[in-house]
Amino acid sequence: MPIGILPGFREFYPENCFERNFIFEKMRQVCQNFCFTEYDSPILEPLELFTEKSGEEIAAQLFNFVDRGGRAVALRPEMTPAVARMIGSKIHTLKRPLKWFSIEENFRYERPQKGRLRSFYQLNADIFDEKNIHADAEIIALAVAILRSLGLTADDFHIRLSDRSLWTLLLRELAVPENLMADVLSIVDKMERESFGESVERLDALNLEGARLLEDIAIFQAIRTVDDLENFSQIIFKNLDNEVALRLDQLRLLLARLKYFGLTHFVTLDFGIVRGLAYYTGFVFEIFERSGKSRALAGGGRYDDLIEKFGYPRTVAVGLAIGDVTLGNVLVERHLIPTFDPIADLFIIFDSTTEAFAMRDAYDLRERGFSVNYVLKDGLSPDKQFKQAIKAHWIAYYTNGQENIILRNVVQRKDYPIHHSEIISFL
Repeated sequence: MPIGILPGFREFYPENCFERNFIFEKMRQVCQNFCFTEYDSPILEPLELFTEKSGEEIAAQLFNFVDRGGRAVALRPEMTPAVARMIGSKIHTLKRPLKWFSIEENFRYERPQKGRLRSFYQLNADIFDEKNIHADAEIIALAVAILRSLGLTADDFHIRLSDRSLWTLLLRELAVPENLMADVLSIVDKMERESFGESVERLDALNLEGARLLEDIAIFQAIRTVDDLENFSQIIFKNLDNEVALRLDQLRLLLARLKYFGLTHFVTLDFGIVRGLAYYTGFVFEIFERSGKSRALAGGGRYDDLIEKFGYPRTVAVGLAIGDVTLGNVLVERHLIPTFDPIADLFIIFDSTTEAFAMRDAYDLRERGFSVNYVLKDGLSPDKQFKQAIKAHWIAYYTNGQENIILRNVVQRKDYPIHHSEIISFL
């Protein structure tokens, strides 16, 4: 019986690999345009690198095992812990601020579903050791530039911008204990996918007054302008005026910088977004497509305390992540990926009397960056070679022992008689 691939994994046939590489090349070029530099880390890591950040329960979601050296290891589910280690371990020797990006494969042992697989690629881009709000704007601008480079427009996606700091201040004002804030934010993060009753039950299970708490939360989530946020703050925040005023100033600065970039029409203030991960500390955002499916394409935000949690010096950071699965689905649906149509620069037809210098020319052309192909089977006549020729811009006929050849422009259907030694300079 044939052996198939494992659930949640993908095979990349040439056309699929072409699609994947098209996306990666666009991502890589835009990151380099923004002066981000690329890095990578091991695909296999100590299990504790991930349990240290997310708790022992995360192990059930990982491909983990004990290796032959008795070490508990796991396939990388995300890049953040590894880059925290890389930055933290050399923070005193690295020239800061740092703008780094990676495009890597990750693995998670969870139930495969549409848009979510056990193996996936992800772009991560982060700015380290820069607390200025302009770094947050730079990350959001980078995300927009990447999606636009792939052909998406403001009609295709929008950014929902929120602030974890204001969420923390709100919960503090609503008397939510500090040790329960992460749990409450996790519930808030799921509210769009759950009923009101389910959210109340989750909050009640934390010994909080779920229904009362959700009334104030719902008002906060409905805010869409800075003016409305300021009015809400004057009513709700009675003991935290200075901290709230600082966040409002930072929000205005962020929106101003995005306006300078010409990106205002992409961004909506939306406190329905909190990002489920507990380590976010400031502005957060998620990018959704505008179709009825409203699938998330990207997300990110500021996480100023994470590197310190791994035992390294405190290093502020802001970053984003874009997965390839959902984004790839959206691009295919919108016909934004070019057609897979491999074509060579040159196809060579030759016979036994011209094989020596035909092969020499093929090798020299390839060394100079031309894609060159020819039939590998022996003894075929030029006519049969032509029938097997793959698509090419040019065809070169080396026949009858002659050093003069015919170079044909396939599109123009025009022939150029030249000496074979001239083919490199001609092309």
